[in-house]
Amino acid sequence: MRSTPPSSARHWDGSPIAQRVRRSLQVTPGGVSRLLRCGQSDRCRECGNRIEWYHRGTQRAVRLHPRELPAARVPAACRWHLSSGVAYPTGDGSSWCRPPHTVVCPARKAPAAPPELAELRRALAVNTRRLIDAGAFTPPPAVPDGPAPQDGTSALCRPARPIVQLLYVRYLAACPVDEIQCVARTRHRQRCASVLLSPNSPAGVWRLVPATAASGQLALPAAVMAVYDLSGVPYSEQLRWRAQRCLQHAAIPTAADLEVADWEPFDPVRHHEHTHNRLPASTRRPDLAGRTHQTVRQ
Repeated sequence: MRSTPPSSARHWDGSPIAQRVRRSLQVTPGGVSRLLRCGQSDRCRECGNRIEWYHRGTQRAVRLHPRELPAARVPAACRWHLSSGVAYPTGDGSSWCRPPHTVVCPARKAPAAPPELAELRRALAVNTRRLIDAGAFTPPPAVPDGPAPQDGTSALCRPARPIVQLLYVRYLAACPVDEIQCVARTRHRQRCASVLLSPNSPAGVWRLVPATAASGQLALPAAVMAVYDLSGVPYSEQLRWRAQRCLQHAAIPTAADLEVADWEPFDPVRHHEHTHNRLPASTRRPDLAGRTHQTVRQ
């Protein structure tokens, strides 16, 4: 006896079959990473809301809102569309688009959000509060930025998003220097918990430099900023930092990446709020003779 094949739209018991929408995926050419060029789900480190990383050609990946919005509700300058897993900063002629997360992130300043997206930004702010109340998200500590006190002490100064210079390019990190995590995948299919800064490897130095994105550009008027400079370390170490890999996974070139590197090209105008006019340091500690020593945090 031969059973009757079920319908293409329903199971044998009559329940509907969920049709999955197929998405075109691509693997980055010449890369050892197994990350597909599609939306890599993640959470914003500033507000805790869900985001998706998408590649945009040869440039750094961009963070987009995980859901599509009607194009009429999104300003033309904030419209992104996807094609074969790659994001493009323009509309594709359809009635739907993706806004970048930076313009709706509730942890950023309100003037950065267009009026058309104010409602979405308020909804994300409510969700951030829910995550904080449930203990599922801890916002990064606010680091005050200003001149040093005049009483001989030094307040805690630790940039939440420091500026790092490597391979003659300045990048904005997503977290403090000593917390930058490796993006490689372990044998247990989890992200490596090791950090890039290791006592067994040469470290960079903090310097006060003019507030520019790179050499050859005009600096902001009378502005200096603290930069974690890795130009003095070997070239192989700078490549390891650029790939965002720990010492163990840097020795394994065939190891796959589980996350996208967090480096963002530094722009002195757009990222002015992350520039600091003094070197990072911890509080001063007195010695036995009563003198004070300032410990610079690497």
